[in-house]
Amino acid sequence: MSGKILIVEDEREIADLLAAYVRRAGFDVQLAGAVADGLRLHAQWRPDLVLLDIGLPDGDGLEMLTAMRRRAETPVIMVTAVDDDVTKLSSLRVGADDYVIKPFNPSEVVERIRAVLRRARGSSARRVLSIGPLSIDLDARIVTCRGPAEAERRIALTPTEFEMLAHMAGQPRRAFSRLELLEAAAPDSEAFDRVVDSHVSKLRQKLLAAGCTDMLEPVRGMGYRLWSES
Repeated sequence: MSGKILIVEDEREIADLLAAYVRRAGFDVQLAGAVADGLRLHAQWRPDLVLLDIGLPDGDGLEMLTAMRRRAETPVIMVTAVDDDVTKLSSLRVGADDYVIKPFNPSEVVERIRAVLRRARGSSARRVLSIGPLSIDLDARIVTCRGPAEAERRIALTPTEFEMLAHMAGQPRRAFSRLELLEAAAPDSEAFDRVVDSHVSKLRQKLLAAGCTDMLEPVRGMGYRLWSES
């Protein structure tokens, strides 16, 4: 079994020990010592699983888990010295897949990684949204449009444009506010919601150029919707 594992742990000795065992098991590993670095690596590197400490210098691991769950369903194993039922239940309620107590056997942690990945990979069907001539592959992050001549054209989108499009495609015909779209595409951004207008304008132009016309429309006084008559 292979894959990419992100270890978010501020105690360097523990992080290095985990990394050594995980690498020896055939996985690629990246380390982060704080919430901010962990979220950045999660967004950029897109790991297959995250080992996440609860107590971090710049925040709470549960808060990081909540932030990750807004953008992806990456499997997460909590690694912590806190051994009480309330914390365990809180972790599982937020979306953790497993819970490991310090001190631990690194070999056991590797086996738990393998078990969680087997469950995740065994239950995950490829997620593709289709709205009329538009197709959005959420896993590969590929968007294609089937034009009038039935030929598919791939549409190159920025990460923000992709997230906005995918969010609207999840509920076709529903009107989304600018703030909803901004939070879906960039939850940590401090930009004003009117920035959405610029992103949507560029997104509409790209859809139009690919042959997916009249799909993205403004909703007066609110925001935008995505729909198709076909």
